[in-house]
Amino acid sequence: MAAIRLGKHVYCEKPLTHSAWEAREVAKAARAAKVATQMGNQGQASEETRRLQEFVIDNAIGAIREVHIWTDRPSRGLFDEYWPQGVSRPTDTPAVPDTLDWDMWLGPAPERPYHPAYLPAKWRGWWDFGTGALGDIGCHYFDPVFRALKLGAPTTVEASSTRVNKETYPLGSMVTYHFPARGELAAVKLVWYDGGLRPARPEQIQDNDVMGDNGHLLVGEKGVIAINRGKWRLYPEKLARDYGEPPKKLLRSPGHHQEWINACKGGPVAGSNFDWAGPLTETVLLGNVALRTQLREQLTKVKLQWDSAKFEFTNLPEANQFLRREYRQGWTL
Repeated sequence: MAAIRLGKHVYCEKPLTHSAWEAREVAKAARAAKVATQMGNQGQASEETRRLQEFVIDNAIGAIREVHIWTDRPSRGLFDEYWPQGVSRPTDTPAVPDTLDWDMWLGPAPERPYHPAYLPAKWRGWWDFGTGALGDIGCHYFDPVFRALKLGAPTTVEASSTRVNKETYPLGSMVTYHFPARGELAAVKLVWYDGGLRPARPEQIQDNDVMGDNGHLLVGEKGVIAINRGKWRLYPEKLARDYGEPPKKLLRSPGHHQEWINACKGGPVAGSNFDWAGPLTETVLLGNVALRTQLREQLTKVKLQWDSAKFEFTNLPEANQFLRREYRQGWTL
């Protein structure tokens, strides 16, 4: 935000922000400042993202009303490191290393003693610092589906999980979003799974490689589109053989980072500029609100009803406090 206000072009890694409110504010500021922006969900520029869009444009599997996305995280993280979730705050207080400015590292997060349980990489699993498995990988995995199905803001969000506390995200969770119809496109239910959870195998798929540790399923009236060995494929096999490949109708990207460089030089806007990445991040992070332990009892009885225009949950006002956070003294947005 500081760079945007200075008129600087900005490249920022996913999930862009810590809260849904921040995602909306950063997108708004970038739009007003007319700066070139790009979020680091590199797959948006890939051939496979275009290919999925072209399958959907060509109606290869008919109307799509259901999507499943899953990841093995947090069991694997940055450089295959593990970051813990479902754990409590450490009670010992080791000395801060000479190489670390702990106050600066904390930034706007509430003050707490230093501990190596938080860094490096492991910050992802803590409510105060990271956005959990959903925030870590959701902006990567949701992106091609949002582009292909022209998804925007959801109407409802609900979640279930392993035991969750006020310190870290749960070991595993399932988050369900409902999206309204968009023109001729059908309403969609999207289910996210993490911590090694995954959906049941559709009867159209017999290939074991499809239901691996990380994946996507788009379920249509005539078949399924899924990732197999890094490439979108149609199922059942007969449909894939009869259909072949979708017509190439979309422009290809010069590369994710090159998109941003070109935009900085006055070229076309980058594919994951903040007008795209902000709303995408906002939707992803709404799922984390549904995982809050403080709302667990109420959320066993209701779905969160989301009003994007008003930026509020309309049926559970208590949930709105988790759309943003209070910053530590000395830090502002």
